[in-house]
Amino acid sequence: MKDFKTTKSHVRPSWDEYFLKIMKIVGTRATCDRGRSGCVAVRNKRILATGYVGAPAGVKDCDELGHEMHTVVHGDGKKTQHCIRGTHAEQNVIAQAARIGVSLEGATLYVSMSPCYACAKMIINAGISRVVAPKDYHGAMRSKEVLKEAGVVFDLLSGAMVKYPGMSADEDEE
Repeated sequence: MKDFKTTKSHVRPSWDEYFLKIMKIVGTRATCDRGRSGCVAVRNKRILATGYVGAPAGVKDCDELGHEMHTVVHGDGKKTQHCIRGTHAEQNVIAQAARIGVSLEGATLYVSMSPCYACAKMIINAGISRVVAPKDYHGAMRSKEVLKEAGVVFDLLSGAMVKYPGMSADEDEE
């Protein structure tokens, strides 16, 4: 039998690139247009669980009801707006793994952006050892500090910053 060689060169994605692409597809299921984020938990190159931003199961979501906005006043007096109807993708992936009895000990999380502080603490307590994010989240400074302190490897792949439309409550006053 004759061997056939392909004429086109194919560049195979790295494992990080592969799982980041899957994470983006998972995020398309999100039900809040302020943060259509996804998350994939992986160990030994195998997907353990996936999660995306959305209201708890059986509860109406942002796409149906609109946003449930909450104003946060920061120490410097700056106000920001956050939708609190949905559960974060990281929280959902941890909950989904728990529901099906899968440990995330030593897993890698592929996330849309650096996690918020609450998610970072859940990541640590779930035993996740590495987090990979293509973009930074504006409020993630403390998250990155606590992940580092706990020994969780955090790989931020770019300096691109995620900001949501209408995020600043002060924008409405200008």
